[in-house]
Amino acid sequence: MSNVVILFSGQGAQKVGMGQDLVDAYPAAKELFAKADEALGYSLSEIMFNGPDEQLTRTGYCQPALYLHGLACLEVLKEKLPSLNPVAAAGLSLGEFTAHAAAGTFDFATGLNLVAQRGSFMEEACEATDGAMAAMIGGDEAAVEKLAADCDVDVANFNAIGQIVLSGSEAGIDKAVAGAKDAGIRMGKKLNVAGAYHSRLMQSAQDKLAGVLASTEMSEPSIPVICNFGARAVEGTDDIKSMLEQQVTGSVRWTASMQKLIADGNTTFIELGPGKVLAGLMGRIDKAVSVISVEDVESLEAAVAALK
Repeated sequence: MSNVVILFSGQGAQKVGMGQDLVDAYPAAKELFAKADEALGYSLSEIMFNGPDEQLTRTGYCQPALYLHGLACLEVLKEKLPSLNPVAAAGLSLGEFTAHAAAGTFDFATGLNLVAQRGSFMEEACEATDGAMAAMIGGDEAAVEKLAADCDVDVANFNAIGQIVLSGSEAGIDKAVAGAKDAGIRMGKKLNVAGAYHSRLMQSAQDKLAGVLASTEMSEPSIPVICNFGARAVEGTDDIKSMLEQQVTGSVRWTASMQKLIADGNTTFIELGPGKVLAGLMGRIDKAVSVISVEDVESLEAAVAALK
């Protein structure tokens, strides 16, 4: 099965119970979860399976949880469908690290260590700053970018056509939400998040992650990996490290990333992770594109049947 692009979830898709049925049903998933628990020195599995939700939602736990879950889904899918031959990979924010692990840029344990540290650094930055985020629904990019500049906040995510997220100081985000309609945007909605991800308020996290990335051994990925910050395939390990670093404070250009993959002739995408978030975004980006979501035993078996 060729001409398939694999996509990995970002923070916000997590939910208590994620991965439990995969571990119960498939030895390959069970082995990967056990490997993660051993590498981290605590039971991430326990937090994923039983919560509480407040703990799983914490950035330091959430990011490695999504990384583990996405790769467990892929491991089982490849085992059940040996003909699966992805031609490219991408991931939303944190998911970009999962995409690199899937492409062989670094091994599972190295990537797990990276995302665990990234999550901790971002959690520390959230606690040290007074940040917030808001979704701007039904406005064009130019209008949203102008509103962001007027309110002295940053554009965090270009998630889909008509769905852009702003990030920055609490006061700036409140001002943006209040001024959305006057700016020609249908609705501004404040998000329930711990801080201002993908904004200048994450600079301390970016600086710390840069040091970790610099000392991390990486290889050329086996398939093209599309970076969030540049919305293009990365070229060489220095470029990979730079893009993973810059996306901590920079915009996630998901719409442009998907449009690039579609322009390259890709029509079938597999979303690996909970919640079907990326499938929903693709429906706004290009309704002609098929996204197969894999998050549990039922959806995985359905994907195998559809891809045979």
